[in-house]
Amino acid sequence: MSAPSIKVTVKLFAAYQEVIGSPELELEFPEGSTVIQVGQYFWDQYPALASLQSVTHFGVNLDFVSGDTPLQSGDEVVLIPPVSGG
Repeated sequence: MSAPSIKVTVKLFAAYQEVIGSPELELEFPEGSTVIQVGQYFWDQYPALASLQSVTHFGVNLDFVSGDTPLQSGDEVVLIPPVSGG
């Protein structure tokens, strides 16, 4: 029997979107996962994004959150890399 899981939608911006080639993905994680585990998935799967680990901020359902925020099925997670521009 497999462990319970949750599905989340991950919105991607800037470098995340460029490297992955999509503005959003739906991913499945073990029940009890936190926001930082979503980030870790991308940093592990896409080594070009690993340099963003220490500067990425997170959002869940339109609120800024810390990496230790627990996720629930149906949550919308946003990975927010540093941005610049004028």
